[in-house]
Order: sequence, then C-alpha cells, then structure tokens
Amino acid sequence: MEKKIPKFKSEKEEQEFWSSADSAEYIDWKKGKRTVLPNLKPSVKTISLRLPESMLEELKLLANKRDVPYQSLLKIFLAERIEKELKKSA
Repeated sequence: MEKKIPKFKSEKEEQEFWSSADSAEYIDWKKGKRTVLPNLKPSVKTISLRLPESMLEELKLLANKRDVPYQSLLKIFLAERIEKELKKSA
C-alpha cells in the first residue's frame, strides 16, 4: 500500500520533500507510463560571465555572420564542447 502524497504549500516545500523522500513508498512505478512532453522548455538560469572584450567582440562578429544572437551562438559552442568532452571521458 502506497503512502499518501502530502499537499504542499509551495514548489519549494515540494522540492524539499522529494529530495529526501523515497518515491517508491508513494508511487507504484510498475503502473507508470512513458510520457512525451514536446513543448516543454528546459529550465534556464541566468549567469554572469566575464569575458575579455576582444573575445566578446569576436563572438559578436561570428554571430553576426551566422545571423544569430551572440548569446545563442555561445550556447551552441558550449553545448558542442560539452558533448565532445563527455564523449572523450566515456
């Protein structure tokens, strides 16, 4: 018999609960079904990044040539490098 999932006052309270609770005590995972969420956008976090001005200007030039915002191009470059590093270490 599964335990009853408590009602939460906030998302933070729910996150705190699930960070320490064993979900198997609350959910019968054998009854679970795979769900596709095609319109789900990944959560993002704003960061502050210090770059040499010359590097930022070069990034902006490259982005302009590709007709994309420089922040988007930077994300593409980072994603490509992260994928490469992860493949190397696997």
